[in-house]
Amino acid sequence: MTVTTNTSLHQDTGHAQRWVALAVLFFASFMNLIDVSIVNVALPQIQAETGATPTQIEWVAAIYVLALAVGLLPFGRFGDVFGRRRLFIGGLTGFTLSSAVCGLAPDVETLIAARAVKGVAAAMMVPQVLAIAHVIFPAREKPRVFGLFGTVSSLAVVAGPIAGGALISADIGGLGWRLAFLINIPLGVLALVGARLFVPAMQADSDARPDWIGTVLFTLAAMLLVVPLIEGRALGWPWWCFAALGASVPAACAFIAFERRRSARGRSALMPPSLLSNAPYLRRLGLVTLFFSGVPGLFLVLAIFLQSGFGLSALQSGLVTTPFPVGVMLASTTTARFGDRHHSARIAGGAVLLMIGMIALQSVIRAVGEDLNPYAFALPLLICGFGMGAAIMSLFQVTMSSVAPQDAGAGSGAMQAFQQIGAALGIAVAGQIFFGRLGDGGMTAGETANARFVEAAAMATNYSIAVFAILAGLVGVRAWKRGRDR
Repeated sequence: MTVTTNTSLHQDTGHAQRWVALAVLFFASFMNLIDVSIVNVALPQIQAETGATPTQIEWVAAIYVLALAVGLLPFGRFGDVFGRRRLFIGGLTGFTLSSAVCGLAPDVETLIAARAVKGVAAAMMVPQVLAIAHVIFPAREKPRVFGLFGTVSSLAVVAGPIAGGALISADIGGLGWRLAFLINIPLGVLALVGARLFVPAMQADSDARPDWIGTVLFTLAAMLLVVPLIEGRALGWPWWCFAALGASVPAACAFIAFERRRSARGRSALMPPSLLSNAPYLRRLGLVTLFFSGVPGLFLVLAIFLQSGFGLSALQSGLVTTPFPVGVMLASTTTARFGDRHHSARIAGGAVLLMIGMIALQSVIRAVGEDLNPYAFALPLLICGFGMGAAIMSLFQVTMSSVAPQDAGAGSGAMQAFQQIGAALGIAVAGQIFFGRLGDGGMTAGETANARFVEAAAMATNYSIAVFAILAGLVGVRAWKRGRDR
């Protein structure tokens, strides 16, 4: 059953089946989010079984978010052009099929390639979620929708490490880490059935044309920035790594210039001029990038630290990190009552809590001796999670609040693209610090290696501490200036 929606008819009342459709959309988003968190607990077993190098382990985690990042912006716009429902279903199909390839991969190279394809499929699917919700719900219900999105996101992050750890530790059929990917097959089929039945088809922009050159320039800029950060340490930082990092700036400038020129000629652009000229929106994209660079790399480090360094199982590792997403969920639920109020205070306060939690986490890591007390990690991770939950929905709300409905796909895609670019950067930087500090011993464990793992993990937290200190300062100073001006 396909329902066609004329968006103008539902500005006040919303689409009749909007809540069922939202459940399907959020279920697909849940699959994507759980996949991001579930892979961390699988990495040590992947390394042990495939013999992957530290750089390859970084790529298993980073290639997905990088492919997702470079695809979110174009596919967000393509949703406006080709139809959001069509791209949502296509991305969901690709996500399910590539999950099967990941679970059956014979070597780490195949796994990395399949993860890249999976990231592209997720990029087709993810921006359509908020874009469709943005259109089918009336304005009065949108704060509730964003609050539910935060709750679903929190639940996915909670479920990921625990479910992944339980599946891997259960080792059903001797599949081990492969179950972390194969679980998406039945979930994907269920989501596809729901999407075809309940997600409405909305009128596409028939006059728009895909911006292929803009897509290539955006992808090039992102790749020039992230690839050398991941490969640099293993290759000894050859000259081309620094050249690529430098070239990412003119590539980004070329993308912006091309988009503006294309818009001036009356053609459909990857980023509409209304977004490129929207200074508050662009500032918030910068904050989103910085904010989301501070956490994902740390959880990659913690999974390796706990499992490879101190012998915890995948399930035990997942349980140790559970207080973080629990904190996110508690904060999202608590702060939802503020609605559209106090956004700057919530972002700055969340960043301060994250900084404090990261400092406490670093102290716990440094205090680890021959034996590890998993309960000591609970309070720092809970503080970090509460800080993230306090800030994250305010960032999403204020970023999307300045986007017109006709550009909802592009605005959502850009916001989530820069979120994932931040995640990829965080994985690259934290990985560089952690594996560089581990030295020639790599991920080899043992009693004599304990001190090496402790020092490497503690050093990696410095990046997160610095990120959230800068973020708190930027948002706090800006809020103070606005208050003084008033």
